[in-house]
Amino acid sequence: MKIKNNLIKFLIALFLIIPYSGYAYSQYVIPGGQTIGIEVKSKGILVVGFYKIDGEYIAKSAGFKEKDIIVKVNDIEVNSINSMVEAIKNSESETISFIVLRNNNEKVIKLKIKPEEDKVIKTGLYVKDKINGIGTLSYIDPETKIFGSLGHEILESNTISKFEIKDGQIYDARVTSITRSKIGNAGEKNASYNKEKIYGDIKENETTGIYGKYTHEMPDIEKIEVGDISTVTTGPATIRTVIDDNKVEDFTINIIKISPDNNTKNILFEITDERLIAKTGGIVQGMSGSPIIQNNKLIGAVNFVIVNDPIKGYGIFITTMLEEGEN
Repeated sequence: MKIKNNLIKFLIALFLIIPYSGYAYSQYVIPGGQTIGIEVKSKGILVVGFYKIDGEYIAKSAGFKEKDIIVKVNDIEVNSINSMVEAIKNSESETISFIVLRNNNEKVIKLKIKPEEDKVIKTGLYVKDKINGIGTLSYIDPETKIFGSLGHEILESNTISKFEIKDGQIYDARVTSITRSKIGNAGEKNASYNKEKIYGDIKENETTGIYGKYTHEMPDIEKIEVGDISTVTTGPATIRTVIDDNKVEDFTINIIKISPDNNTKNILFEITDERLIAKTGGIVQGMSGSPIIQNNKLIGAVNFVIVNDPIKGYGIFITTMLEEGEN
């Protein structure tokens, strides 16, 4: 997934019906391949770094740590940077009480904040409340309307940690150009966005991908059978993705190795399609989630590139994503 992080210098009982087939998911699903915009919002406000004020790291000295999640300011719940700013501005004291989550435990941190002459409030904290980027839709279950994408979790780039999300959305995005991959440097899809055209609501960010409910009109695409792990073999296959004109296309690959015991890197493959290689140089960021199809069955989704040899990459078994998404 290509991620554009908005780093901000902070100034101032379930009943599950299981189909009779024994699977929690449908045996025929709608394959993806479409480029999608992705926005996920944090549970609280994530601390991603620190800056000095008058030569000192006052926030770090007060007890803040990277990966802390700020959930309250002066006993007021906050779930965005704007709501945090307002809570600080409305404080009657220069000493602000923050409640943060650290390893799922609450901790109280007191921080003295003195407004500057220009009324700018400085905390010494770099914080985030959301992450934006693009990826590729992997599938939609036509029975449950659950979708899956990416094949890996969304990480916060500064702390290199899983981004704990409150919710999020997938929306329309169109590829405008591609920065080619080269040895040692993964390229990327560049895209334009239309956040008004929402396709679905993100509910989970897991190591196997992002999942949620597809809310838009279902795409007019023929359903495809889900390939069980036992059916996946080395040899020819295709990946489905977009490289230009917003057109979903199939490109040839060769599966080199199958690793059933790996959690996410199950399918090692190399691109053999000369047009795709010429256009992208191999696998690029934004291609995460691209469906892998073999013998007319959906068997997996692209999730990692080998940076030192970008023509090669990994895919996750689609059954792993389907099982995670339906839980």
